[in-house]
Amino acid sequence: MKILVTGANGFIGKNLCFQLEEQGFTDLIKIDRSNSTEELNEALKSADFIYHLAGVNRPQNDDEFKLGNADLTSHIISKLKELNRTPPILLTSSIQAEQSNAYGVSKALAEDALNSYAEQSGAKVYIYRLPNVFGKWCRPNYNSVVATFCHNIVNDLPLTINDPSAKVNLVYIDTVCEHFIHHLSNNEPGGEQSIKLIYPTTVGDIATALESFKASKTSLVTENVGTGFLRALYSTYISYYSPEQFSYTIPAYTDPRGSFCELLKTKDAGQFSFFTAHPGITRGGHYHHTKNEKFLVIKGEAKFRFEHIATGECYELDVTGEDYKVVETVPGWTHDVTNIGESELVVMLWANEIFDREKPDTFTKPL
Repeated sequence: MKILVTGANGFIGKNLCFQLEEQGFTDLIKIDRSNSTEELNEALKSADFIYHLAGVNRPQNDDEFKLGNADLTSHIISKLKELNRTPPILLTSSIQAEQSNAYGVSKALAEDALNSYAEQSGAKVYIYRLPNVFGKWCRPNYNSVVATFCHNIVNDLPLTINDPSAKVNLVYIDTVCEHFIHHLSNNEPGGEQSIKLIYPTTVGDIATALESFKASKTSLVTENVGTGFLRALYSTYISYYSPEQFSYTIPAYTDPRGSFCELLKTKDAGQFSFFTAHPGITRGGHYHHTKNEKFLVIKGEAKFRFEHIATGECYELDVTGEDYKVVETVPGWTHDVTNIGESELVVMLWANEIFDREKPDTFTKPL
């Protein structure tokens, strides 16, 4: 299948082309502003499916809206008629197609031209009136509040927010690409399409979330970025990092025993840390009432010791970095860990809660 993508070097086009190739659609014809009309015409001769993503959003004057949106679409239709070809066409329109501004009118004209073409030729036409699309590679200071906010916060630039309560409907670029690619293998009716997963939010909430992402490098407290809107927003935010921002230093607390570092803290799933211990050094010697932990020896040899604070029952366990064994601490058992090897001991640690210095639930009781 030969797939033509107009606007291939734009935000949506670039993401779509990579995801098409990942799914095995490698015969792509990529057309962007650098290509001539003749190259577009040649591509139309062999295209089996057309993603018409090219368009004008920020012209020098309003006439360019019609030229880049309506007229370009009409040209594609005219050429296909001339070639007597009817490949399916997917158009990225806009929710502003219902508005009377120049941009909206130009998008509505493009839609009308495609709908008429579909009625006359029987070709399938898929029209997406997209809301605000966000994701990696979206240009800041152009037409995306998310892209602009990400760029500014990452680069320590101020945000301009006129109305924090202003509502915004967002759709993630991966969701858009998933919908678009779906049409290649499903024989569905054409017409106006819709994105099923839309995130309603406000300008103020976007800014607050992005500011929290920035603060997490210092506080080490991460938001719930594993699912839903925050997952997509965080992925978008860090995509604006320059390579120099790919790393950051965390605090290390070092004493004669070794070092202790907190790596990551979550609001509802505890925190991750690691510690080192020199040969012969013992760490711990305390118990918890509710707090619990999981230890994983990464390097070296460790002896874990446990003693029940009520019954006095004892238990010992030797673990090495080659065992890949998780050792859990249980409430009501005092515990410690000793480096019984000849080299440095490195242990990864997860605790089910962030350490609270005011209420630590950690009570000293050496074994």
